[in-house]
Amino acid sequence: MSEFFIVFAFIGTLLFLFPLYVSIDAHLDFKENKCWFYIGLYRNIKIFGGYGQLTKDGIALHITKKKAIFIPYGKMADTRKKFEITQGFQLMKFHQIIETGGADSMYGIMLGAISSSVAGSVFSVLQTRHPFLSLKNNLLLTNRTQLKVTLQSEVVFNGLVISVALIKKILEALIKWIRTNKLITLWKKRQNT
Repeated sequence: MSEFFIVFAFIGTLLFLFPLYVSIDAHLDFKENKCWFYIGLYRNIKIFGGYGQLTKDGIALHITKKKAIFIPYGKMADTRKKFEITQGFQLMKFHQIIETGGADSMYGIMLGAISSSVAGSVFSVLQTRHPFLSLKNNLLLTNRTQLKVTLQSEVVFNGLVISVALIKKILEALIKWIRTNKLITLWKKRQNT
């Protein structure tokens, strides 16, 4: 019986420390005002996907044909303050393809060359600091007036990192709750006296 618990503890620890690869793919089409996205585990297990659209009041995320989530612009600022990436989340891959017009003009070609050289310089600095990081930048010039961006990225982390981040958030909420209740109790005591 004790062998079962040892094997179970070993497998649990192994799964707890096993790396999870989360793939995030996005395709932005500025002409159609849409951004299609896909979030999955190990590139094959879909977690979340759909498309988003900018409106005058916020962003509409269409998850299915009948279901959409609306995020007002005012709430996005608050969400950004709450969202925090810890050190345990490691970016492993970032590939981008930019498709734009300007193939028939000298200025479009020059602008494309400048943007490619700037991206190449930034990517080479990142590559020397993080040699494991896969970075690619491609630019497609077309004769049509358009701007499309395709992004592929991959982030790796494990169960330990998620647990630490979750415990940190729970402790922050608990400390905030204790402080507010303590202040309310002190305020009520002062009113009674």
